[in-house]
Amino acid sequence: MTSIKFSLALLALLLAGALAVPLRADVVETKNGARIVGKVTRIEKGTVVVDTNYAGTISVKQAEVTAITTDAPLAVRLDSGTHLEGTLSGAGGAERITGADAAVDTEVGKVAASWPVGTEDPAVAARRRHWGYSASLDMNGTSGNKSQLGTAGGFRATLTGPGDVLAYYTNYNRQVTDGEKSADQFKAGIDYSNNFDRRSSWYVRDEGGFDRIQDIGFYNTSAAGYGFDVVKKPKHLLTFRAGLSFRYENYNNALTPDVKSAGLDAGMNHELYFGSGKIVNRVSYVPGFADFGNYRLTHENFYEVPLANPAWKLRLGVSGDYNSRPAPGLERLDTTYFTRLLLNWK
Repeated sequence: MTSIKFSLALLALLLAGALAVPLRADVVETKNGARIVGKVTRIEKGTVVVDTNYAGTISVKQAEVTAITTDAPLAVRLDSGTHLEGTLSGAGGAERITGADAAVDTEVGKVAASWPVGTEDPAVAARRRHWGYSASLDMNGTSGNKSQLGTAGGFRATLTGPGDVLAYYTNYNRQVTDGEKSADQFKAGIDYSNNFDRRSSWYVRDEGGFDRIQDIGFYNTSAAGYGFDVVKKPKHLLTFRAGLSFRYENYNNALTPDVKSAGLDAGMNHELYFGSGKIVNRVSYVPGFADFGNYRLTHENFYEVPLANPAWKLRLGVSGDYNSRPAPGLERLDTTYFTRLLLNWK
């Protein structure tokens, strides 16, 4: 009996000791007296990001923070460029970073960035080029009074750097209605742009392929010029382009004159993100110098939304190809409405 009482007393003592130990957590204090308790995940671009159990992720303006205290080491970069690893503790705007070998005193405002120990400095990662890929596929069909089968697929690889973007793309579209092809088009291209200042860029692009419905055995458009970002925000981009081009189109019908013309190149790209989706509008206009009435106008407009797995996306849109001088018996405008499933990866 005595041993049982002793065991119970020991257990109670251990529980009391455990409860007396305060839960470890990071604390961010602000000028208005607020104390945000949670886990400091990073400091970047003048913002302190804290994960909390009671309010999710909270972002606090660094200018409003008077002290940051962490219970685990963080990797820290100061405004001077000095890199440190250690715990943070502070009061009244002063901040101490305590590492394994030394402690450094600084100020909250002089902490340029922080990130988890063992991972790369976000500023270094942002300067590194990285590839992104996407593949798309859509199929549609009907049977009964009318039979139709359509397939389309595309692939895009994009190399993005801090000041330039290189994109390779290809797409094939085939539609058969009542045994007759209504679309048979292939294209592949490359597009490179380089920002020489915050809003201005130069670009080069080249696209080639065929369109058998429009009787084009082979076409190629090359262009280079100047781009300007009218709007350049993280979730809103509006870019206009203007330059020179060379357009070549070879028609299978010998009675249709081929197009070999230098000309202008004008384009617009608009991307707007909202919530988890985005809207994209792209327009390209290529008239010839010899005859401005002979031009090619293409557009693509779509809405894209992620599915349950964000790597998969659904794209709903319309694209058009207007040829002001088509082969005899053909319409000037081809319009395609599509619903596409996309897979993105890096």
